[in-house]
Amino acid sequence: MAGSGRRPEHRGPPELFYDEAEARKYTQNSRVVEIQSQMSERAVELLGLPQDRPCLLLDVGCGSGLSGDYISEEGHYWIGMDISPAMLDVAVEREVEGDLLLADVGDGIPFRPGMFDGCISISAVQWLCNADKKSHSPPKRLYRFFSTLYTALARGSRAVLQLYPENSEQLELITAQAMRAGFTGGMVVDYPNSTKAKKFFLCLFVGASGTLPKGLGTECADGEEMHQAKFTNERTRFRNAKGKSVKKSRDWILEKKERRRRQGKEVRADTKYTGRKRRPHF
Repeated sequence: MAGSGRRPEHRGPPELFYDEAEARKYTQNSRVVEIQSQMSERAVELLGLPQDRPCLLLDVGCGSGLSGDYISEEGHYWIGMDISPAMLDVAVEREVEGDLLLADVGDGIPFRPGMFDGCISISAVQWLCNADKKSHSPPKRLYRFFSTLYTALARGSRAVLQLYPENSEQLELITAQAMRAGFTGGMVVDYPNSTKAKKFFLCLFVGASGTLPKGLGTECADGEEMHQAKFTNERTRFRNAKGKSVKKSRDWILEKKERRRRQGKEVRADTKYTGRKRRPHF
């Protein structure tokens, strides 16, 4: 159930669609890698993870480990599940840092209760809406997935599942089964007025219900959204070879504060002194 960072064409079950050739094809596609990285960053951002310690995350439909690469870069640990042997073979060849499990998440999440601090999934959950075998019942498989995922997550944690729903009925089915399994939360839609940039993230809470984060590109004030896009572009000057801002630089601090704002956390206002090094006191 690999998440390729693109809208999948349902031409059969994922373990057959993502054969060896397809797995290598998309893993080597720079555009796909870029989109996957962006959606992984957004999903991890929506998890609202603590800043002071590494966490253990579950990556559902991990594919060849592109999402896991971002998780590792952020200093967290991860375990990935996927139904495609070809995808996992590519992940092994790429020497990803996470642990890998060949499994169909429609059969459930086979981990002990409270094991994970969070879960992400990129472009994978909608596959559970397909009945690829006569024995497959999409509502039952979705409920099995969500109920076992709920058990495997620690209390107070979140699951953020990016998906491409084919229609409103499919979206309602997925959401309803998640709520039936005990989750609270809802859908976060980034850039709802854009046909290309629009992205759906099902943000689920375990235990006490949290505040649902706001989707990107939903600001009402004139010019505010344009200002944010410009602000992001200006920061690219201070990026290192991996495309990330130099740690502790002004841009790095501003990006970190912006992420916390999107998570609904209180952050001090940006000023001309933000990120400025203090003079040593003798």
